[in-house]
Amino acid sequence: MNVTILGCGRWASFHAWYQAEVLKNNVLVWGLEDETFKQISTTRRNEFITLPSSVEFTTDLKKAIDFAEYILIVISAQAMPEFSKRIGDLKPMGKTFVLCMKGIIHTTGERLSEVLLKNIGDSNKAAVWVGPGHTQEFAQGIPNVMLIASSDEKTTYRIVEKFKSKLVRLYRGEDLLGAEIGAAAKNVLGIMAGILDASGQYCLKGALMARGAFEVSNLIVAMGGQQLTAYGISHLGDYESTLFSKHSSNRNFGEMFYRGEKTEFLAEGVDTSKALNYLAKKYKVDMPICRLCYEILHKGKDMKSGMRELFERKDGKEFKF
Repeated sequence: MNVTILGCGRWASFHAWYQAEVLKNNVLVWGLEDETFKQISTTRRNEFITLPSSVEFTTDLKKAIDFAEYILIVISAQAMPEFSKRIGDLKPMGKTFVLCMKGIIHTTGERLSEVLLKNIGDSNKAAVWVGPGHTQEFAQGIPNVMLIASSDEKTTYRIVEKFKSKLVRLYRGEDLLGAEIGAAAKNVLGIMAGILDASGQYCLKGALMARGAFEVSNLIVAMGGQQLTAYGISHLGDYESTLFSKHSSNRNFGEMFYRGEKTEFLAEGVDTSKALNYLAKKYKVDMPICRLCYEILHKGKDMKSGMRELFERKDGKEFKF
């Protein structure tokens, strides 16, 4: 089977490796003409993974779209509005696009599948591939569980059947909205976990998990999704990889931000904190933890005073829906 990967970063390289090495599919990787593409296309490797010789590369987006029925998109989430327009201009027909990244457009609060579908035409399908896992661990043969979700049940079934393996067990998600919001929101909580680690308050990470998942579930419900989705693979199931793992870019970013250290990367949770703050106001959902993350990152709020405010909040029931 032919599979196209749009993107050539670390996670895109994992998907290219997984499709070619594990599933034995024919793989074409598309990327911009930049240093990242030049490095991976010439050496076939990055710091975590080596791609088999069968993987091909191109900077021609039309060639990449025409190559396969299944097209995996693995780019920066905030680039999706402009990139999906580029795809739409090529007028693809009968393709299945699988979004393998996590995020919400911070200026509009739109989910990535919403942005994609309004630009690519009605003949195409869209799904998301989310859940826990790091390239380093998959490359060592360490298995994990992930989720496929779309608004079309047949599409979900089809993707799971074609892309499952002993390395990646895929579950079928029935709540696309909840899966996208939950997958994006866990990155915000990952930043908060890093801040707790750096401040010596890592004992609060259990409370962060419980209360964070609860406020995210309330947002999902307010937006029309299912409450239990927040407690599934796309959100709570990804906490180990995001809140605790040494490989977590969002947790590492939170730790470095608290210490005032410069980072060479911008964690996805930074923009997602803006999006969640926007959505919480729009849907009138109280999200104190996510709001605190937003205020720390974007408003210069002091972590200690913010934590004090959380502890001084009015007493209430643990689960008030």
